[in-house]
Amino acid sequence: MDRIIPITGKVKFSITLDPGVWIFDDRKIDLDTYFSGQKEEQPQEEDEIQKISAYWDREIQEGAVFPPTLKTEKKFAKEKLITGTFAMPLAPFLRNAEALPEADAFVVVTENGEVPIPLEQAHELILCFSKDGKPLKEDGPVHVYFGDGSNRQNPITHVRQFIVR
Repeated sequence: MDRIIPITGKVKFSITLDPGVWIFDDRKIDLDTYFSGQKEEQPQEEDEIQKISAYWDREIQEGAVFPPTLKTEKKFAKEKLITGTFAMPLAPFLRNAEALPEADAFVVVTENGEVPIPLEQAHELILCFSKDGKPLKEDGPVHVYFGDGSNRQNPITHVRQFIVR
């Protein structure tokens, strides 16, 4: 099965996407938390971080324990990469392809047919490329989610190509 996904059609530049390298891309998002609304809860999360930080500051000043090291943080990041579920926003790739002025539709071509989407909505699409640390080999190479998460339980799978019309 081909893992490369082309973006073609009414674009200035036809480009190809290789989800196999996205695990190293800083633009990737954690899909486990993306639709959970954690973005809205950020102030509460910041409060928790401040409380934890204050605790560690107190413990370090009193000499009770050693703070977590950079090595520990790297180990945690590596573990997250090999166990996490990650996705990539489609928007940067669509911007690079530069849709022509007459383009108004976006088509997700799958093994089972075509799924048309308004071009404006296509900029909100999220492409899942890794589930539980593994590439999507069976029904991938990506799963397509709408930005609002409305198809969270039933993403578009078996994607082969994107066409701007």
